[in-house]
Amino acid sequence: MIKKINHVGIAVSSMNESLKLYSEILGLKVTGVETIEEQKVKSAMIPIGESRIELMESTDPEGPVGKFIAKRGEGIHHISLEVDDIEKELAKLNKAGIELIDKKPRVGADGKKIAFVHPKSTHGVLLELSSSK
Repeated sequence: MIKKINHVGIAVSSMNESLKLYSEILGLKVTGVETIEEQKVKSAMIPIGESRIELMESTDPEGPVGKFIAKRGEGIHHISLEVDDIEKELAKLNKAGIELIDKKPRVGADGKKIAFVHPKSTHGVLLELSSSK
């Protein structure tokens, strides 16, 4: 079951420049910055209400976020939906014929299990499923 929007992922060229906007100008607090080697990205989480904004800076131009920025520029990369049981949700989507990027969960920001759903099956939106645990 989908519980809520966990976060909106935003691809940025410069984490430092982006953090100036979100923390210094908008006054939001960054709760953590981490590098996720598997995804070739540096991630900063910014809570806002019950959800968060995730700023993502590529650590490799050939990584997913690096390629995204090269093709589309900075901007919204994905919407993350928090789910109770990620394996169950993936099985349900797969059975419904939804194209999955990840058929099995992998580790994402905050050490949570994540899996991506291909935008071809979601009307152009890259969806990320995120475990609530």
